[in-house]
Amino acid sequence: MATQDIVKGPASYFPSIEKKYGKPIAHWMQVLEQAGPRKHMELVNYLKTGHQLGHGHANALVAAFMAKG
Repeated sequence: MATQDIVKGPASYFPSIEKKYGKPIAHWMQVLEQAGPRKHMELVNYLKTGHQLGHGHANALVAAFMAKG
């Protein structure tokens, strides 16, 4: 794999999130969209408590969601 092909940042968690929870990243982006306007950690806690995601996975999803605006 070439250096430029290595995924960094929140997206580096996406393959393991999809594998562990059985849902595509688009599903989680939709869940976050439907959660309404909340702060970063409020969304992380929403995914952890409402959808049983681990902290690292929830944090990566929220970071990617908020970065896309």
